Formats: sequence, structure tokens, C-alpha cells
Amino acid sequence: MHMADALLSPAVGGAMWAAAAGVMAYSARKVKRTFDDRRVPLMGVLGAFVFSAQMINFSIPGTGSSGHLGGGMILSILLGPSAAFVVMASVLAVQALLFADGGLLALGCNIFNLGFIPAFVAYPLVYRPLAGSAGYGTRRAIAAVLASVVALQLGAFCVVLETTLSGVSEIPFVAFLLLMQSIHLAIGLVEGVATAGVIGFIARARPELLSQDRARAAASRPILATLVVIAIVSGGALCWLASSRPDGLEWSIARATGKEEIAGARGSVHRWIEWAQKKVALLPGYGFRPEAGAAQSQDDDAARGGAVGVDPGTPVSGLVGGLVVLALAALIGWLLKPRRTAA
Repeated sequence: MHMADALLSPAVGGAMWAAAAGVMAYSARKVKRTFDDRRVPLMGVLGAFVFSAQMINFSIPGTGSSGHLGGGMILSILLGPSAAFVVMASVLAVQALLFADGGLLALGCNIFNLGFIPAFVAYPLVYRPLAGSAGYGTRRAIAAVLASVVALQLGAFCVVLETTLSGVSEIPFVAFLLLMQSIHLAIGLVEGVATAGVIGFIARARPELLSQDRARAAASRPILATLVVIAIVSGGALCWLASSRPDGLEWSIARATGKEEIAGARGSVHRWIEWAQKKVALLPGYGFRPEAGAAQSQDDDAARGGAVGVDPGTPVSGLVGGLVVLALAALIGWLLKPRRTAA
């Protein structure tokens, strides 16, 4: 559900940047005021976990589409809304800057859709009321599934709304909306089940991490080690098994327009941002930069209907990206932790 710059006007992209920055400032103050420094390692590890999980696209049977986990509900349940938003913003910023996954102009939209909605809408309005204060069980599992579905549905609706308000692409609103909501309903159900599974594992191992006072509960080394191992396996190995089918957003655009690609915005702002992103992206598209000949060969294979295959740089991207996100999220958590003054 990562939006590309071509879908957005500078006005809408800029407005969403401002909205994301405002929420980031609020979240940073909240984390600084309430977060315990013992939770900093968990912020970093969960950031790496979500980054690696987002690299694994799974096929949606009978649709020709694929999806991936967002991770917003997992972060919100384990860290609380404010810290979850900070970590998700870190993940999306690394994806856009190092891997050109999602546009730079669209970064504010992506942070809002994948970070704000699960943390500040689905978590407090759906998950908390349904989960209650009881220990983990069927009630919390159902709450995790429903909250994940709501978060994906609202995020998909925001993508359609932001695209329509931009007015730079000729995508029929009603068709786009129906396709986005339907495909993200399926993706949301998968994410919900995965979220319930992760929370169930945490609840059995360290139930205090799900308590009302979880902001001061430290994660144990076995929990951190398990999440790190999962992140390494996902980002470095399971990426080879990821579906090559178009994701829910690409699929919806193709179905709504009848075209594989759309002619979006190509103004001077977009061209400058595209140039800047190409310059800073170390592993664009989660792969090594191809040589001119290799790039042409891949284009010819694709034109003939042949499979390009997984770029050898993909597992490298998974490991490098996970490490960068871990370090960035942990650094932000450390910078925001309350400073103790000497008596």
C-alpha cells in the first residue's frame, strides 16, 4: 500500500507531510514523557521485524494480486500508539530513502496511512475496547484481527481519497475504491491472523508487555533474540519465496484503468524528487543497481513474458534494511528517553 509520487499533487503530498510531522512531534513528546529506557531495544528490534515482514509479499488466491503485512497493529499493541508511530515512521523513511520503496513526496501519506491510522484510530477505537483488560485469549485474538482489518480498510480508503484529491491521475473513483477495499479486506484478514499469532506468542512469554503499564515493562533477551532471528530469516531468506504478483494498490490501479501503468504527475517537483530519490537509494527496488546491459536484458525478458527472478541484492537489502531500521529506531528511542538529572 506504499503510494508512489505519481499519484499525488505537491499540495496533497505537502499537506500530508505536514500532518505526519505534527503527529511525529506529538508522539516524540509522549514517548519522552512516558517511555522507559529499558524499552529502547524492543523499539529497535520490532522496527527490524516489521521491515522484514513488509518484504514478504504473499499471494491472494484467485485475484492475481499479493499483499504484505503492515505491522502497525503489532507495534501499537506492544509499544503503545506514540512509540508505534515513531517506529513505523522510521521503517517507512528507510524504505523510501535507501530502497526507493514509496515516493519521497508520498512519504507523508504513507506514514499517515500505515502509521497514524493503526496507532491512533484502530488501536484505541477498535482493539482496546474489544480486547479489554483480560489476559490473552479468544477475545484479544478477535480484537487483533478486527483491528487489523479496520486499519487496512481505512488505510486503503485514504489512499483512494489522497489520489482523488490530487487530481493528477485518471483513475475512476468508484472502481478504484471498490477494488482497493475488497483486496485490502483479504490482506487485512491475513495480517489480522498474523498479528494475533505474534501477540499470542508474546502474551505467553511476557504477558506484562501487554499490560496497561507496558511502557515500563522491559522485553527479555529471549523475546528480543526470537524477534531478531525471525527478522533475519524473513529479510535474508524468505524474501526468495515472496510473490512477484502486483500488490493490492498496483492491482487495483490496473483493474480500474485497464492499464498496467498510469500516466501520473510529471511536473518539475516530481522530476526533482525522483532524481533525488535515485541518488540516495543505495539498493533501489531492494536489489543491486543493474548494469546497462543487464537492465536491458531484464527488460527484454519481461517483454517476452519471462520471469526476471529475485535479484541477488534482495536478501542483502533485507539484512541491511533491518539493521538500519533497528539502529535508527533504537537511536530515536534513546534520544527521547527522559534524562535523569543529578541531585
